[in-house]
Amino acid sequence: MRQTEPDVYRPDPAIAASSHVPDADSLREQALADPVGFWADRAEELEWFQKWDTVLDDSEAPFYKWFTGGRTNIVHNCIDRHLTGPNKNKLAFIWMGENGRDHLTFSYFSLNRQVNMMANIIKSMGVVKGDRVTIYLPRIPEVLFAMLACAKIGAVHSVIFAGFSADALASRIDDSESKLVITADGSWVNGKVFPLKDIVDQAVRFSPTVENVIVVRRTHNEVEMDALRDHWYDDLKALPIAKGKCPTEPMDAEDPLFILYTSGSTGKPKAILHTHGGYMVGTYSTLKYTFDIRPEDRWWCTADPGWITGHSYLVYGPTLNGATSFMFEGGPTYPYPNRWWQLIEHYGITSFYTAPTAIRSLMRFGDAWPNRHDLSSLRLLGSVGEPINPEAWQWFHRVVGKGQCPIMDTWWQTETGMFQITQVPGEVQKPGSAGKPFFGQDVEILNEEGEPVSDGDEGFLVLKNPAPAMLRTLYKDDQRYIDTYWSKYPGKYLTGDSARSDSDGYIWIIGRTDDVIKVSGHRLGTAEVESALVSHPAVSEAAAIGLPHEVKGNAIHAYVVLRVGYEPGQELGESLRQHVSQHLSPIAKPDDVQFVDKLPKTRSGKIMRRVLKARAQGLDEGDLSTLDD
Repeated sequence: MRQTEPDVYRPDPAIAASSHVPDADSLREQALADPVGFWADRAEELEWFQKWDTVLDDSEAPFYKWFTGGRTNIVHNCIDRHLTGPNKNKLAFIWMGENGRDHLTFSYFSLNRQVNMMANIIKSMGVVKGDRVTIYLPRIPEVLFAMLACAKIGAVHSVIFAGFSADALASRIDDSESKLVITADGSWVNGKVFPLKDIVDQAVRFSPTVENVIVVRRTHNEVEMDALRDHWYDDLKALPIAKGKCPTEPMDAEDPLFILYTSGSTGKPKAILHTHGGYMVGTYSTLKYTFDIRPEDRWWCTADPGWITGHSYLVYGPTLNGATSFMFEGGPTYPYPNRWWQLIEHYGITSFYTAPTAIRSLMRFGDAWPNRHDLSSLRLLGSVGEPINPEAWQWFHRVVGKGQCPIMDTWWQTETGMFQITQVPGEVQKPGSAGKPFFGQDVEILNEEGEPVSDGDEGFLVLKNPAPAMLRTLYKDDQRYIDTYWSKYPGKYLTGDSARSDSDGYIWIIGRTDDVIKVSGHRLGTAEVESALVSHPAVSEAAAIGLPHEVKGNAIHAYVVLRVGYEPGQELGESLRQHVSQHLSPIAKPDDVQFVDKLPKTRSGKIMRRVLKARAQGLDEGDLSTLDD
């Protein structure tokens, strides 16, 4: 990477020349002129039991259908097609336990055997095509096996992050009407056992649909087992029912693949429904081009499979590309803040994809921890989950990437299933920008009346055209699907985010539209205020909210987590207020700065500003089931 002007990075031309996309502008132009043709060409790179009749059926918009008439199964392309080629004995997954001692590897051949075994067991529980299965497992290999096994037999998986409360788990099980739950006795979290099985017991106690619970042994803590309902996975594997091959079920391209519940930051969690064909083509293509996946790569997406990032770019995307994917059970700072850097060095990770919240949390420990390790295997870095502030981008690039690794910032959603705004490795990079629309995609930034705003102005981010991996509807709630995404600007998908663009076509995500604070008539994004705060040397993380003010309409209140070595105090608080005033605008200067040990976040790392806002005003905090703590 070569910096040629402030805050603009121009990669070495050799990076583009050796990548899957040597000329991004040209491909972007071609794909935008014929997006249907672009996606048809990508679909041709995968295998189908029966080719499609129509690439995009928009006759019942906004209920778009892709590759109609086509028959496939995502697992056929994730596993089956690799068994007769050079990938048969290639590593598909490398797994490391939190303790640093437990270690497993799976070639595509052995992954197939494990998925067949799991699929046979799931079928023995009476699960058939179309049935829903809830998966409540930690980052252990069985979560991969369970997801792929469900897809293989045509069951619809609903993965719930292994940390939700019993009430949250129960509501999701009941909503999906799951017949089977797959869990573990417990999970390891910072050296302690989190009691997954106990939570499942509470969640399914009054379930009208759950017939069986499969339990994986992980922590070996004592759990209660219902003799009629609960089954140890190890015991089932030893039975004849688990043996032999399990045929991959041919699926219509539009058959359901999985349900995934959103975090619930805006009301009742929404059950996002994705399908086999389009989701397969979208995740395969976006990972291939954005991260330039090569046969020799070792890919690490740090996301949990309980979130869309884990679905698309830990489980499905890498296996569709025949890649080697790494999964780590633990977190970035246990037992020491060098845990991730140690693993990158040990396993020779080449592409590392994580969240800004993790980057900022590691920044606070300084440069010494990553500098202890040889990170030279890295060639690409990635960011996901929220806008990455320029300060964190610079640290990630300079300290982790040693100034050599392009950073692929990616904007997308649970609903879109795949990257929507991103870059490819050879493109110019602007820290803090999500980049440009992915090939074949088009976006607009609109004002309240639906008119495009000028460059530099903020507005509502919308998607102008559908993509193959986008949700088909909300499970059992078509009307809410229309009302939520398609009613404000008919014919255009409302993302719920605000953004601005520059004259080069780069998109800057400001934040959720309900996270935009209007102060004295000026719209200020929480992400901008937070970036200004985090650029101060004392601040590790920050959250900004707007509270009612009789003169200004809203006043900004900030919550900050300090880096190690700094102490809270009135003088520092005033320094931070002046820092925001200087680095963003006097209008953005917080009325109040509060120092906290941690911020309320979802388990995917998103700050729950509504919780801070409710607490500050003494209001009901609403559903807290998705909070990390």
